[in-house]
Amino acid sequence: MRRVKYLLLVVLTMASCKTQELWLSVIEPAPVTLSRDIKKVGIINRTTPSEATKVLDVIDKTLSLEGKELDIEGTKECIKGVTDELLNNSRFDEVRFLSDLDFRTPKLNVFPVPLSWEIVSKVCKETGTDALFSLEMYDTDTRLSYSTGGGDKKGAVGAILSAMGTQANMETIVKTGWRIYDPAGQIIADEFIFPQSVVFTGSGLTPMVAAAALIGRKEAVMDVSNKAGHGYALRLLPFELRVMRDYFVKGTQNFKIAKRKARVGQWDEAGALWEQETKNPERKIAGRACHNMGIISEINGDVDGALAWAQKAYVDYNIRKSLEYTRILENRLMKREILEEQQQ
Repeated sequence: MRRVKYLLLVVLTMASCKTQELWLSVIEPAPVTLSRDIKKVGIINRTTPSEATKVLDVIDKTLSLEGKELDIEGTKECIKGVTDELLNNSRFDEVRFLSDLDFRTPKLNVFPVPLSWEIVSKVCKETGTDALFSLEMYDTDTRLSYSTGGGDKKGAVGAILSAMGTQANMETIVKTGWRIYDPAGQIIADEFIFPQSVVFTGSGLTPMVAAAALIGRKEAVMDVSNKAGHGYALRLLPFELRVMRDYFVKGTQNFKIAKRKARVGQWDEAGALWEQETKNPERKIAGRACHNMGIISEINGDVDGALAWAQKAYVDYNIRKSLEYTRILENRLMKREILEEQQQ
């Protein structure tokens, strides 16, 4: 599996008179977990209209201003994006687009009923694959609108044309839907719909001229379709998430100094001052210091240590904010186990 580097990003913001917020980046498990036994995957396309929906498909393309081949070519780009990204994932030995298989969709613009496990198992057996990535839906929906604005426009020979300029605005929504079939466990490992929008603007003296200025639309839709494929395949990889934490900045002189050190990124020096205050005879001060020690431990990547400090802050000193922090850290530890399983 592709390596994921741990990146720590800390941004400070004001939270209240006694606390401040910091933002840090943590690594989250991949949204989709597949069995480690899945080494060879096939990709299939179920978006081709059936005979019963061909007429409706033509009408849909006409009403939504689609070009004749736009959906067909966009589908190819989407599948290419998934294929290329899965090939970059070292956990798979083989990734193949099963282009010879002719699947049809009974309905437009919606997820079709899942394939039967009998069909999935047969396809996997005959193609030597362990799972199927299925593009279940691909649709482009275009809306065109016009707006006018005042202002004189200069003609070709320098004459001033007093006319209302027209601006054409075209938005194309590319919607893709995927399923992953795992025949060994008879599990649909993932079912996901992802819409993306591409906006184009053209201008001219008349609506027709403005619409003609909308160039490069097809290429942009192909690019978005390809990126949608890449994006879907990335659901198999861990990802970065920015999270917010509260830490205490008031209580003693050490807290004030530690706040300034934290602001300039001197977290270890701030942590040393907080550790001194964990022995403060005033219980509230000691509890806040314990909470902050949990924060510095998490910043340094020691989630177990952070949990121990947060639990101490709540159990021994009744710091309410530490109870919430304890639950956050317990959730992180649970996700860490999932992450470790995914990276084996």
